Amino acid sequence: MPWLLILSIAIQVLLIIHCIKTGRNQIWIWVLALLSFPGAIAYVAVEVIPDLFRSRTAQRTARGVKKALDPHADLRRYESEARVAGNVASRQRYAEALTRAGRYDEAISEHRANLNGLYEHDPELMLGLARAQFGKGDAGAARATLDDLIRLNPDFRSPEGHLLYARALEGEGNKAKALEEYRVVAPSFPGAEATARFVQLLAAEGQREEARKVARELLEQARIAPAHYRRAQKEWLDVAQRFAQG
Repeated sequence: MPWLLILSIAIQVLLIIHCIKTGRNQIWIWVLALLSFPGAIAYVAVEVIPDLFRSRTAQRTARGVKKALDPHADLRRYESEARVAGNVASRQRYAEALTRAGRYDEAISEHRANLNGLYEHDPELMLGLARAQFGKGDAGAARATLDDLIRLNPDFRSPEGHLLYARALEGEGNKAKALEEYRVVAPSFPGAEATARFVQLLAAEGQREEARKVARELLEQARIAPAHYRRAQKEWLDVAQRFAQG
């Protein structure tokens, strides 16, 4: 039928264009031109499908499906590595996985077990402990751990740790000090979360005009940022949008 012939030609042309643009072996052009549907099927099977499975999007999708089917697979793997290897790095990965899984008491125990000997004052391990303590809902313990981290490692810098410190102060009820910390960390934090949390606390403390100003500045910066940044930061940009309009 005529429409089948038109469809066949259209597919051949599209695949030939794909072949040329992606720098495939030019033999494929002849295969596609001479063999029609069989050539198209061969090209898609050999050249297109493997690329799809190697793409970042496909890999992320595969990881998402795997996590949905077995959400604790990574945790079991890290636990096995920690028990077999027994070194600090493997136990740290396990402790962080426990934190992500919401098993905060176990995570705290693992981090504390790591904090001894040469690693007694390791800043990354102390930060992991504070993260687990905060996740458990113990803002005071998290803040105290971070105070020790700062005292024992004065040259250590971590935007995530700085944001966690501000959140811990806020969680303790020390809103004035928390605002000071948010004000410092927000401009240099890699992402919109710190600024959005700063805006939320400003508004909660009655400083609505400044909250609107900071929210609008964040949105203006996001407007000229790459699209992938806006997608990644959508949750926090939505928060800023609510306050910018209010």
